Amino acid sequence: MYSLNVRDHFMIAHSFRGEVFGPAQRMHGATYVVDATFRRPELDEDGLVVDIGLASEQLHAILDVMNYRNLDEMDEFEGRNTTTEFLAREIWERLVEALRGGHLGEGARGVTSIRVTLNESHVAWGAYEGAV
Repeated sequence: MYSLNVRDHFMIAHSFRGEVFGPAQRMHGATYVVDATFRRPELDEDGLVVDIGLASEQLHAILDVMNYRNLDEMDEFEGRNTTTEFLAREIWERLVEALRGGHLGEGARGVTSIRVTLNESHVAWGAYEGAV
């Protein structure tokens, strides 16, 4: 299985509902380093998993919508705890939509899975991976 990873980052503010979150129920910030890993069993005719430039552009565009935002104020997240795990899935869904819409190039149609990892720090991260 071949893979290609692109990386970016974004900064957000949010709060959580539920006693399990302790002090994180109050407004706090997070800076995430995001890895998007694209996988496929065979390379495309150009010898690529996915065009690295297009993958980087799409990841950046997806993160830019949330960057420097209070996620509690975004309509699409209303009533949701925007945990690291939740955000990994959300970014994955948007990358899959970009892939299916042709925004990662025709060669990317051979990608079989994507993994999105959100690194909160050097000791904690969460991820979501799924078939496309």
